This record gives sequence, C-alpha cells and structure tokens, in this order.
Amino acid sequence: MNEKPSPQEALVYLMVIVSAADRDMTDAELGSIGRLVRTVPVFDGFDQESIIRTAQECQKLLQQEDGPERVLDLVRDTVPAILYDTAYALAVDVVAADLYVEPEEMRMLQIVRRRLKLEPLVAAAIERAARARHRTMEAALRVDQ
Repeated sequence: MNEKPSPQEALVYLMVIVSAADRDMTDAELGSIGRLVRTVPVFDGFDQESIIRTAQECQKLLQQEDGPERVLDLVRDTVPAILYDTAYALAVDVVAADLYVEPEEMRMLQIVRRRLKLEPLVAAAIERAARARHRTMEAALRVDQ
C-alpha cells in the first residue's frame, strides 16, 4: 500500500497495532474493533466491509522494517489532532476488550500517548472510563467480598 490511509482507516490501523502489540489478536479484541467501527460516530460513512482489508493492510505495514513506527506516524499524520483523544479511547477500548492488559499492550498505549502528545490527565480519564465500561459484575462482586 503506497497511498495514505483515510483518517478512519488510520483509526483502524491504531486499533490493530494495539491489539497486535502482544502478538495475539484475541477474538474479543477483533470483535471489539468491529463493534467500535459499527457504533462509534467517528466511523459514520466508513465502509464496514473494508475492516478486514484495512486490518490486513496494517498488518502488511507492521511486517516491514520499522513497521510499528511507520504505522504510528501514519496515524499521527492522518488523524486530525482534534480526534487524538478519540483515537486513544478506541485503542484503550480494544486493549480492555479481553479484560486483561498484557505488559506489551500497556507499553504500546504509552507509546501512543506520547506519539499523540496526550495530556496525562486526559489519558488517565480515558483509561479509567474504559475500566468502568469493561468491568464485569462477577469481577465487581469478587472485589466487594
């Protein structure tokens, strides 16, 4: 792929790169990407049939030399700055989808935060909101006991 992705495709790239950070894209993470593309307003007008193709294009880029850096640069340079917090929220939701955050995924989120120059309090609020959204009743009851 030589052409620059659309901003919506770049958001899919970001979700793919955080999901693949631990070298294991779980069914929960893949399902989360699909659900987010179908339901989040930033994807209005995006061809949902192209999710798999877009993810495959991202995976090809990731396999190239300096692939992760190139993908993150594409995201930063393609997504409008006003949507950086939205991009980070999407990335955090994908990582939280399987209810366990691997160390590699945490590291990737740190890299994304720096690359997008997100303020620490904004990033912390996004992460806290994701924890609240993805918490299960079972987990909540275990903590309460």
